[in-house]
Formats: sequence, structure tokens, C-alpha cells
Amino acid sequence: MTEADTTTRAAMASGHHSLIVPRLLIGLFQGFALYGLFLSIEKQPLLWPATQPEVFGPLAMMALYLPVVLLGGLGRLKLRTLIIWGGIAALLLALLGWHDVARQALEDQREPFLSPPLFPFIAAALFIAHHLIVPADQEGRRIAAYPRYFDVAWKAGVQLALSVGFTGALWLLLFLGAGLFGLIGIRAFGELLAEPWFYLPVTSLTFALAVHLTDVRDGLIRGVRSVVLVLLSWLLPVIAVLTAAFLAALPFTGLSGLWEQGSATALMLSAAAVLIVLINAAYQDGTDDTRPPLVLRWAVILSSLLLIPLIGVASSGLALRIGQHGLTPDRIVAAACILAGLAYAIGYAWAAITSLRGRDWMQPLERTNIGTGALIVALIVLLFSPVLDPARLSVMDQMARLERGAVSAEDFDYRFLRFESGKVGRAALERLAVSKDSDIATRAKRANAIADRYDFEAIMPHGPDAQPGPTAADIRIRANPAGETLPPSFTRQYDRLILLIRSCREGSECEARMLDLDGDGIQEVLVAKEASISLFKREADGRWVEWAEYRAPGCVEGMADVAAAFRNGQYETASPLFPDIIVEGVRLRHQEGEPECAAEDDEADAPTD
Repeated sequence: MTEADTTTRAAMASGHHSLIVPRLLIGLFQGFALYGLFLSIEKQPLLWPATQPEVFGPLAMMALYLPVVLLGGLGRLKLRTLIIWGGIAALLLALLGWHDVARQALEDQREPFLSPPLFPFIAAALFIAHHLIVPADQEGRRIAAYPRYFDVAWKAGVQLALSVGFTGALWLLLFLGAGLFGLIGIRAFGELLAEPWFYLPVTSLTFALAVHLTDVRDGLIRGVRSVVLVLLSWLLPVIAVLTAAFLAALPFTGLSGLWEQGSATALMLSAAAVLIVLINAAYQDGTDDTRPPLVLRWAVILSSLLLIPLIGVASSGLALRIGQHGLTPDRIVAAACILAGLAYAIGYAWAAITSLRGRDWMQPLERTNIGTGALIVALIVLLFSPVLDPARLSVMDQMARLERGAVSAEDFDYRFLRFESGKVGRAALERLAVSKDSDIATRAKRANAIADRYDFEAIMPHGPDAQPGPTAADIRIRANPAGETLPPSFTRQYDRLILLIRSCREGSECEARMLDLDGDGIQEVLVAKEASISLFKREADGRWVEWAEYRAPGCVEGMADVAAAFRNGQYETASPLFPDIIVEGVRLRHQEGEPECAAEDDEADAPTD
């Protein structure tokens, strides 16, 4: 090692050590920012009014991801570049977080408000974008040499994995310590670990420390990376042979059986992704020093040529599904994945062809990786923005299919509009509710009245073999005593209450009585079915809700028809043995046990002489 090399390494080491304070401060800031967001969910805003979903979404995205971007940029990016990239990342995170919340229907919003797919996709986009920027900034040009991209990205991947592992290992030790203290009756340490003000800052601070420690040990990271790449590269021949055999078998088995499997396209895209990762593990930085053995070089060429037919078959399957059933958010995301996969497939196939012609081995792969990486970032940003919002595009396509008669009113998926496509779906359903087609309008109104997505299938079953569910016109509830009538405000809400009263049909009519059981001067509606009685109470906003259900203990046998007895007035009321309990303004309703059953069980278990 020359004196210049020694001096350079010493300067780098000194620079790395000087970064520990800002990195720890970033980790600490992230922890307390996340704690502030936690308090806002608990309706205890600390420093900002983040209790509003439109505010919480952008803040949550920035608190989760921006510190990681800054940790990865310190010491690797020029200060000016880091500030610009950090600002752009913060703006994108805020906008995407805001849009993800704003597109949801208000009644569907639940903490933490953001949709789960947003997190992994945005993490992938930030990782790719960051490692397109860092090499270019380090070399001072728009597009850096490929070995720099390879070195920076794969090193960061290993560093990220080790940092996450280090953080997880710390928590395993903390839980172990809490368990040991618990053995001797000391619970305080375990309770401390469960406190958000403790575990959020500790986790983020530990991750920041791990990033710094792995950054200092640069040689160790490169050593681990080399071992990982060698091991991964020798998996390439296995998946290449399996993929080739799969594609070779398709002409004999046909594609029809393949499309009967609902996950065929996803599996083939996953296989393509694995091939791409393993091809890069074998290729590494493309220099002569890292060129793999002959068997791996041929495996790389074969795998690169297999990508086009693999992506092609996946594309045909997706096109078939879209032609049959139209667009859905999942299919739009799959189409974006196919577009990225096709870009890889074309570039890698060209690289394989040039290699077979005796030119530089697989060199076009380098330009393909850089260009497709930028394409993936753009696709992710567009998919989670209003531009290519999958829910909006899907609703537009499904509505167009209904209008042109590609799908009947009976087979149309109203559940998708009601529960799975956010505000744009709700707006489309409202338009269908006033459609000139009475069948469509009736079904849309019924779908709008369903409050719980999990009740939808019972009320409006969907699919070719589905049997139609009951409608409000099918409900038969008789008011008692004779001559009484049910409140119009109650009967008008049969559509909304259909799941609770769907058994009240022709031939099994339910019996109802209006009673003021809670003494508030307003009568409740009690609906007696064959084996239970439901109590419906009118809320301040006019909605009738099932407030309680009366049911006999399960061990009671031979009980008469509850509805018939209720109709004949064979009932009386009794005060509960125990009152409800109100905790912090919330009424906790008691659920009585079954003492009759318990007594019978005790008698059965009693010893006999």
C-alpha cells in the first residue's frame, strides 16, 4: 500500500467518524417525529395538528423515509446535492402521502390512514433513485461509470440488511432482558419497552448507529457483499434450467391450464425478477476481475434470452384477464411490472446476442440497468399519484364496460366501487344509483346502503354461481299487537339493515314490538326471529342500529319459537344482574355467562357414590 493510499484511507476514516453526531441526531429526530405522529393518532397532538388524515399522511411518509435518505446521503453526496435531493424527496413523499389519503373515502379511513402497498413501492423507488444519484454525484457527471453504480448500490443493500438485522438483534436482547427481570417479579423494564416514547426513538437511533458502524467498516461490507454475490450467482444455473424446462413444456401442455391458476402472471413475474437479480449477481461490475467462470457466463446468456418468452407469456395472461374482466388496480400494477420487465428483457436479450457474436460480454446490460432503474422510479411515482392512479383508471374502465354492455348489470362488481376504489368509486356508484336503467340503479342503491364490506357478499353475492340475496322488498316484519305499524324511518332503512334482518322472509316472518326499554321516552323496535330478538335503536342522526341481541343460552333445548311467543305477548322484561361499566366515557356492555349450563356441567362432573 502506497503512502498516498494510506493518507486517503485515513482521511476517509476521519470523515466517517465525524458523521456519527449528525447521523445520531437524524435518528433521534426520526424517533421523536414518529412518536409525535403516534400521539396524534391517539388524539394527543404534540407539536402539529396531525390528527387530520390529510396532514398525517404526508408527515408520516416524510418521518419514515426522509431520515433514511439523509442517513444514506451523508458522507456520500456533496452537501449541495444532498440538500437538493433531500428537498425533492421530501416534496415527493409529502405529495404521494397526501394523494394516498385524499383518494380514500372518508368512512374507509383508519389509522395510519395510508394504504399498505404504498410503503414497499416507495421504499423501492427511493432506493433506486438514491443510488442513481450518488454515483453520478461522486463522479461529477450525469451518468457515472457502471462499476460505480454497482459498487454503491450493492454495498448499500448489504449495509441496509445488516443495519436492520442489528436493530432486530438489539430488540431480541432487550426482550430477553425483560424476560429475565420478569422471572424475579420486576416488570418495570418490560413495561418500559412497551412505551412508544421509548421504543420509537431507541429503534431509529439504533438503526442510525448501525448505518454509521457499517459505513466505517467499508472493507467488511465489501467482503460480505462478495460472499453474498458468489453464493447467489451459483443459484442462477438452477433457476435458468427450471425456467427453460417450464417454457419448453408449454407447447405440449397448452396455456389454458396455466390461466386456470389465478396467480400465474404473478408467479412468472416473480421468476423473471429472480432471474434479473441473479444475472446481476453473476455479472457484478462487468470488469475482467469479477468475470464469472464459463458455466456461469453461459447461464447468464441463457437466462437473459429466457426473459423475453417469460415476460411474453405473463403479458398474454394479463391481457386475457383484462379482456375478460377489465382493469383492476392489481392488474394495472402488474402491467407496470410487465413494462419494466420487458425493458429488462429486451436489453438483456440484446446483451446476450452481442455476447454470442463475440463482442464485449453482456456489456449492454449496464445501460439497461441504469435506464430501466429510472423507468421503475417514474412508474412508481406515477402509479401513486393522480396521473396513473390505478383506482381511477380501473373505475373508468369498469364503468365503460358496463355502459357498452361488456358486463351485465347482474354480473357487475358493485363491491369494487363501494369499498375498493376510494372516492372515485363512490362517486361512480352514486352516478349508477340515478341511472336510467332501473336494474342498475336498484343494485347501485343497495350497494350504497351496505355499511360493511364483509357483509357485501351475503347481501349482494357476486359471481357466475352466486344466488341473488334478499332485497328490501323481500323483508317481512309484522308489527304487534295487531293494528300497530312500524316507524316509516325504520322500514325505509331495510336496505341498510338487510344483513341483520335477511332471515325475515316469506314463510319465516319476524314479529316486532315497539317498546321503550331504556326509559328515554323514545320507543325502540324489537324484532323477534325464530331463536333471537334484535333491539334496534334510532341514533341522533336518524340511523337505526342494532343496539343489542337477546338469545337463549346454547344449552337450552326444546325452546318454543321465539317469534311466535313474542307475537302472542308471552314475554316479560327483567333487569340485568350486573350494570354496564363506563370507562373514559365509553360504555362497556356486559355479556352474561350461561349459569344454567355451568350448573348442569357441575352436576355432570360431580362424583357419584
